[in-house]
Amino acid sequence: MKVIIVLMLVAVLGALASAGVFMLRKGREPGSRDQRMARALAIRVALSVAVFLFILLSWAMGWVRPTGIPVGI
Repeated sequence: MKVIIVLMLVAVLGALASAGVFMLRKGREPGSRDQRMARALAIRVALSVAVFLFILLSWAMGWVRPTGIPVGI
């Protein structure tokens, strides 16, 4: 489960990086850069929501447990 969560978070970072690349590049057609950047940011938001919902589902199913920060080590 932890591997899936980490891979999804890497995908979120990849979508954010691609949005940054689209923002910095010049587009061939007017407006194409903005559309690609908006699509990449929308994918990032969707992936972030999916990660959050997956973590909640994993917690509800008992696949992952919150352990907190160990005190007194």
